[in-house]
Amino acid sequence: MRFLGIIPARYASTRFPAKPLANLGGKLVIQRVYEQVTSILTDAVVATDDVRIENAVKSFGGRVVMTSTSHRSGTDRCYEAFTKIPGDFDVVINIQGDEPFIQPMQLQSIMDCFKDSQTQIATLVKPFNPVDGYDALENINSPKVVVNKNMQALYFSRSIIPYYRNKEREEWLAGHTYYKHIGLYAYRAEVLREITSLPQSPLEIAESLEQLRWLENGYVIKVGISDVETIGIDTPEDLEKAEAFLAKQQSV
Repeated sequence: MRFLGIIPARYASTRFPAKPLANLGGKLVIQRVYEQVTSILTDAVVATDDVRIENAVKSFGGRVVMTSTSHRSGTDRCYEAFTKIPGDFDVVINIQGDEPFIQPMQLQSIMDCFKDSQTQIATLVKPFNPVDGYDALENINSPKVVVNKNMQALYFSRSIIPYYRNKEREEWLAGHTYYKHIGLYAYRAEVLREITSLPQSPLEIAESLEQLRWLENGYVIKVGISDVETIGIDTPEDLEKAEAFLAKQQSV
């Protein structure tokens, strides 16, 4: 199989404008993402809507393609970039441009999902750690996932799923393995084309989770498991946490 990694990177972000160009330990955030991805993927490209990001990627020797400013999601931006890149690719991997600590083993895990011929879309989860406590499980910004015996997604939710009846909430994490969704996706090329033409679905609108649109339309989402903790950067405060995380890594 031939895989293509696409890293959508927008300049205009409500919570943190220009975050792909923020400095993290002497390198741009987008450069760190790109270097992590290209350590395992031969074919990778940044998809952006801003010439400042385009110039920055070119400055560190990265590959970049310009896309429309009107896309509703990173998935839509991925598809446009895919149509502009020559080559016969079987699977497209969508890597968020604000994940500078994405690990090669995580990318390998999502690629391995396509060894299953039924897989149309793949994503990753990480088990919640009981030491994180109930508050981490309850966080609506950390979507939860339930899977079937074949590790295919049954549902994604901002609520806690499943509800553990007849147990105190403080005991839920000790009594059941809850999965936290990691926002990394991969799609068979023909599936990526199909899902970008789908209208928003009722469950997607209710939960504000794009992947529910795919489930509602009958697509099979294979789930890989990762034990790696990463730090996404959504706000300037997250950047400070990432600096501390990087400093700790470099001191080991």
